[in-house]
Amino acid sequence: MNISIRDIWRKRHVQGEGDVHPGEALHPERAAELYAECELLRARAEEAGVVLADDPESLSALDQLLPSWRDDPELLDWLGNDAGLYLGTVLVRTVPGAGWELLPEGHPVVRLASGRRVDVVAAGVNWADTGSPELSQVYAETSEG
Repeated sequence: MNISIRDIWRKRHVQGEGDVHPGEALHPERAAELYAECELLRARAEEAGVVLADDPESLSALDQLLPSWRDDPELLDWLGNDAGLYLGTVLVRTVPGAGWELLPEGHPVVRLASGRRVDVVAAGVNWADTGSPELSQVYAETSEG
């Protein structure tokens, strides 16, 4: 599934006010608000009794969910996208110097203080599809270095 974050952003904001330009860092509060929504993931987590508090512990809780979504390819892609954006939200909120960046093709990544870019959406899609790597593992590896 190829969800253009830039298109979603533009639908929600008046042109000229807070425009997103590929390759540029995003306004931290606006990016955090948009990417933290993760409606499908939050709904699934709530159904399972998991509280998503935008912290590393909630990533571990997500890793323990039974993957009932794997039988539905459309749901799998959407949930994977949400899981990646949620992983990114946790990184941006808890790792000093981390922030959202929009690549030229409209793909959001997390940029660390070191300059390294983390494709959190790809990690989320892999997690939703195969369970590996676990979201908590990606967080641990990313937050260490």
